[in-house]
Amino acid sequence: MFLDTFVLLAADVADPGFLAKLNDRINLGDIIVTLSFFTILMLLLKKFAWGPLMGVMDQRAELIANEIESAEKSRAESQKILEEQRNLLNEARNNAQAIVENARKQGETQRTEIITAARSEVGRMKEEATLEIASEKDKAIAAVRGEFVSLSILAASKVLGKEISEEDNRALIEETIAKAGEGR
Repeated sequence: MFLDTFVLLAADVADPGFLAKLNDRINLGDIIVTLSFFTILMLLLKKFAWGPLMGVMDQRAELIANEIESAEKSRAESQKILEEQRNLLNEARNNAQAIVENARKQGETQRTEIITAARSEVGRMKEEATLEIASEKDKAIAAVRGEFVSLSILAASKVLGKEISEEDNRALIEETIAKAGEGR
C-alpha cells in the first residue's frame, strides 16, 4: 500500500498542491515521530544492549584467543618434553649397550683369567704329583734296599755260619747296592 501511494504521488508531482496532498495521504507527523522513536530506540539499544553484547563477544573472543595461545604453549611444551624423553631414552639405550659391552669384556677377561689359573693349578698339581711319585719311588727303593739288606745279612750269616757285625754287613751291602745302582 505504501508503494502505491508513492506511485500516485509521483504522477501528481507537477501539481502545485503536491505537498498538501502528500501530507493528506501520508501523515508526515507520524513519520517524524516514528523516526524519532526508532532513533531513540536504536540509541538505547546501542547503549544498553549492543555495547554489553559486544563486550561479552569481545571477552569471549579474548578468552578463545587466550585458550588458543595456552594450547599452543602446551603443545610446544609437550613437544619439548617429548624431545627430552626421546633424548633420555636414546641415552639410556646407549648406556645399556655400554654396560652390556663392558660386562661382555669383563666376562672375557674373567674367562681368560680362570683358564690361566686352571692351567697354572693343573701344572702345579702335576709338579706335586711328580714330586710325590718321585718321593714314593725313593721310599719304595729305600724299603726294597732295607729288605734286601736284611735278607742279604740273613743269607750271608747262614752261608758263613758266623755272624758278622751288623754295621759291617750293612756297609758292605750298601756298597754293593750302590755299585749295582751305578751299573744300570
